Amino acid sequence: MPLREYKPLTAGRRFATVSDFADITKDKPEKSLVRALKKTGGRNNQGVVTCRHIGGGNKRQYRIIDFKRDRADVPAKVTAIEYDPNRNTRIALLMYRDGERRYIIQPLGLNVGDEVMSGANAEPRLGNHMPLSKIPTGMEIHNIELEPKKGGQMVHSAGSFAVLMSKEGKHAHIQLPSMEIRKFNLDCCATIGRIGNIDANLVWLGKAGRKRWLGIKPTVRGTAKNPVDHPMGGGEGRKGGGRHPCSRTGVLSKGGKTRKHKKPSSGLIIRHRKRGKFQF
Repeated sequence: MPLREYKPLTAGRRFATVSDFADITKDKPEKSLVRALKKTGGRNNQGVVTCRHIGGGNKRQYRIIDFKRDRADVPAKVTAIEYDPNRNTRIALLMYRDGERRYIIQPLGLNVGDEVMSGANAEPRLGNHMPLSKIPTGMEIHNIELEPKKGGQMVHSAGSFAVLMSKEGKHAHIQLPSMEIRKFNLDCCATIGRIGNIDANLVWLGKAGRKRWLGIKPTVRGTAKNPVDHPMGGGEGRKGGGRHPCSRTGVLSKGGKTRKHKKPSSGLIIRHRKRGKFQF
């Protein structure tokens, strides 16, 4: 996904970049696969703000993504690559032999005309969805199930992938994008390949207005607030917080552990994720 730059005629255009959308083959979504998406403004059913900095933004419809891929042993052909305003990846429109259409997250290299399949009898190639027990070790995978037949829940963002490291007993050892190594049941399924749109993290918004189009409202720094409003507030002049950076409730924001000690799934983690910047 190459990026497009503009002439720096204004300050907002000077460093702004956008996708050229050259990989998009269909403009309008499939009507049978979209649903209305109601805006909440970050409020719960009682009208109380439970998630700040949410509001406004462009109207959008939700595309129903098939994370389960439960149509086993039925080949499907990729008929279109579409833009999804609800995620930073592209989505691929599949058409099965009986005419049914479904959306999936587009793996890198999957193009219009390619054929994919799901199930234990599928071949281990790009775009196929199959149990971990049938996937060779060392392959890049995404859309991984945490429980069998529940649907993919992990590794959904643009450019990300996990690596199937080994198989031992009833579990597979998978290295996640955070570098955490975790055990998964061999009956859980995953999709082969790396997720496309790998340049999504290189898009520079350039101005505050583009952030508002996404439905994200401005955030006030903690050090700019009063002590009664934030642990890092107060002080004479533009003074720092005087303590390690933290949230409004005092939770550390740089490297602090937030995982519960007695969480049942902690026994499945072989190596915890690394903090800070890292590369594969």
